[in-house]
Amino acid sequence: MSEPDQPRHDPLAALRQPNYALFAGGRLSSAIAMTMLNAAIAWQVYEISGSPFQLGMLGLARFFPSLGMSLVGGAVADSHDRKKIVLLAQFVPLACSATLYVATTRDVTELPLFYGLVLMLALAAAFENPARQALVPQVVSREAFPNAIVVNSTIQSLGFVTGPAMGGLLIGFSGVDTAYLAHMILMGTSILAVALLRPRAIQGARRAVSLEAIKEGVSFVRHRQVLLGAMTLDMFAVIFGGAQALLPIYAKDILEVGPKGYGVLSASLEAGALVMAIALVVLPPVRRAGRALLVTVALFGIGTILFGLSRNFYLSVAVYMFIGMADQVSVVLRQTTVQLSTPDELRGRVSSVNMLFIGASNQLGAVESGLVAAVTSATFAVVTGGMGCLAVVGLVWAKLPELRRYEVRPLPVASGEKPAAEVPAAGG
Repeated sequence: MSEPDQPRHDPLAALRQPNYALFAGGRLSSAIAMTMLNAAIAWQVYEISGSPFQLGMLGLARFFPSLGMSLVGGAVADSHDRKKIVLLAQFVPLACSATLYVATTRDVTELPLFYGLVLMLALAAAFENPARQALVPQVVSREAFPNAIVVNSTIQSLGFVTGPAMGGLLIGFSGVDTAYLAHMILMGTSILAVALLRPRAIQGARRAVSLEAIKEGVSFVRHRQVLLGAMTLDMFAVIFGGAQALLPIYAKDILEVGPKGYGVLSASLEAGALVMAIALVVLPPVRRAGRALLVTVALFGIGTILFGLSRNFYLSVAVYMFIGMADQVSVVLRQTTVQLSTPDELRGRVSSVNMLFIGASNQLGAVESGLVAAVTSATFAVVTGGMGCLAVVGLVWAKLPELRRYEVRPLPVASGEKPAAEVPAAGG
């Protein structure tokens, strides 16, 4: 239905603003760097250990800091300068890649080093991610803010496509140490972009970091059942359906395509996500968000089963792209709901709750995949994970009719008001 009181849709409205364009450039650099580093670490750990269990343990090392510090990071983002938090946090991955570069060139590659550095990366991300999410409305005009949310997701997908592919190619042609060197350059670029930002002041009162402040953010999510249901659905679906931790096994032992194929396979998920992200920028917003979320998560599960059974590299790449397309719809719907329905003074804490769900799903999914694969096989772990994903969708469909009926109805932003979205009253 057309909304005559709103200006004509401009897919690039946010990027036309220099401050946000600078923010987006830094986000692109850091996204490429992060996924490149993750891919390089996973490849090197599997090269050293030859064990799917060790790949699962990388996920566990990332998860525990998210579990313990993400909510604290959100509270810090709502009480301190978000730009400074992002800047300080980004020096940690820069130091980690420098350490890995030196260690690799000197052939000092013991597994405890990798786990320790992954732990440090996760701790830094627990503070950087909510601060970065909360920084978006401070670097873009109010009227362009909804567009900035979708564009931000598209830029992130572009970075996530480029990082693994670049990492795999650098490993294949020049060695893993070159991937670590490239990461340092990209992180330096991101740090420079963030340093040049000129964010507006936070709207609303700032709360000191405290247990009560953290509880306030959790309560905000808990009393909005559609938001909580969407986060829960995504978390358990990815825990059961995630095959990313086992990609080195598929590339090296099952599909037999080596590090270059590993880079292409790793990037194919985000390539599909990027295609869908661009479509979501250009096309009208998805209104029947709850039904769309359930359907796309079901498609995610079906795609995971097909990927687990595939023994053809090209089919595996195509299916993994399909999985990324389905997942991207879920990502955009969840991020849009979270951002548009959250007041600025709570944005860091609510973003941290969302990040906690995302971190739990990604890292517990890696642990689950690694452990099941170690006991059985990689194929069994991926296929049964996809089946578990379908079971979760069926359960949520039956038990949460409010989520199934949920529709997004954005309201025009009047002068002096915070960005908002109409959320059905079901449960909250």
